[in-house]
Amino acid sequence: MQRAINNLGVVFFPAFDWAITPTHPERQERLLYTMDQLKEEGVFDVPGITEHKPQVADLEDIRRVHFCFPDTASNLTNSHLISAGGAIKSGDLYQKGLEDKSFALVRPPGHHAMKSVHGGRGFCNVNIEAIMVEYLREHYGVGKVAIVDTDCHHGDGTQNIYWHDPETLYISVHQDGRTLFPGSGFPGELGGPKAQGKNLNLPLPPETSDEGFLHVLNEVIMPVLEDFQPEMVINSAGQDNHFSDPLTNMNFSAQGYAQLNKVLNPDIAVLEGGYSIQGALPYVNLGIVLAMAGLDFDYVREPDFDPEAIRQSSKVTDHVKRISEMVRNHYFNPPDAQIRRDKKDNYFVRNQEIFYDTGFITERQKEYLLDCEHCRGILVIDSNSSKNKSCLGIEVPRGACEKCQEEGNRVFEESKVSGRYSNIQFINRIEGFVSRHSNT
Repeated sequence: MQRAINNLGVVFFPAFDWAITPTHPERQERLLYTMDQLKEEGVFDVPGITEHKPQVADLEDIRRVHFCFPDTASNLTNSHLISAGGAIKSGDLYQKGLEDKSFALVRPPGHHAMKSVHGGRGFCNVNIEAIMVEYLREHYGVGKVAIVDTDCHHGDGTQNIYWHDPETLYISVHQDGRTLFPGSGFPGELGGPKAQGKNLNLPLPPETSDEGFLHVLNEVIMPVLEDFQPEMVINSAGQDNHFSDPLTNMNFSAQGYAQLNKVLNPDIAVLEGGYSIQGALPYVNLGIVLAMAGLDFDYVREPDFDPEAIRQSSKVTDHVKRISEMVRNHYFNPPDAQIRRDKKDNYFVRNQEIFYDTGFITERQKEYLLDCEHCRGILVIDSNSSKNKSCLGIEVPRGACEKCQEEGNRVFEESKVSGRYSNIQFINRIEGFVSRHSNT
């Protein structure tokens, strides 16, 4: 029997006890059919491919990333902690050298969960990739990271979390936001004033097929990764670009997904979306596993696969080429940050309105980033939602200078005595603790 070229750890957690509703598209069968397919194909009999169980994330792992209002525990179930722990387990396997690569086949997903959390949106409560990345930075000193998001929906949560982080390159390839939730992810969304060009969006037109996805991979993503030189590449592996997915309008195939992973060569993959439970997910996941392990995947075919029927039009091809050229230029020649025009008391200011489609919650927030010449600056989020009023989050980021550490502590102490906020949360990545305060 052929041995895997790359030792691959597959972390599996189907979350039997968690569902939005019993018949919701994001349900346990997404992974159960996949595991049946992997075992039927004898994948785990291949030397070098090993199944692993997840660990359980600590609340501190969540609080390292998110301001969860009114508190962290009330926004989560045990399944969310295990899903995040599955991503962390994948990171541990890779960082400890126990596996060459790892694939977290877990749910619930996470890439729509933003820095500030008031409930579930886009089937996501907390961002499992970001939780994994910040855990690895905390425990292993990981620096530059690239996250390549291939979910059909724009990963607006991951974009939001890393908007101001120049050490995290976030690239999202997705169906054009004018045609699909969450309605964002356009080429002009390039990152905050200290991270311009480190956030790249490739919105593709409906009915883009393998040809279009592989074009942006080869012409944009790979040259950008070569220039950025990350220590680790993560595939946020959403699979709802598949031609049979019931929630989207794209024409990607299992062969295309496998080829993408062969070329991208990620260190870690983390499952996100994908809702063609029988017609796509078992075959797409099989192709990804084989590609990550360095094995042949040419035989992988899903039912009803007809390359001619899903071939993209010349109009789609031309559009994909224009988007690719634009986004590549945005990275290598980023425009001046327009957000610099919006300043108050040496803080950059950004207003956001966020809708939580799962929880039917509306959040309005004002975000402040200190314009510091020595580091990326402290982050302050003043948040009000239809669920939680008068919330404040303050973050002293990794690598903060002494001035920003002092400023973060000053804002925290003054906010506590001001009486303006019912809930204040403080993330201090320098001192390694999360301090919480509530006036109610």
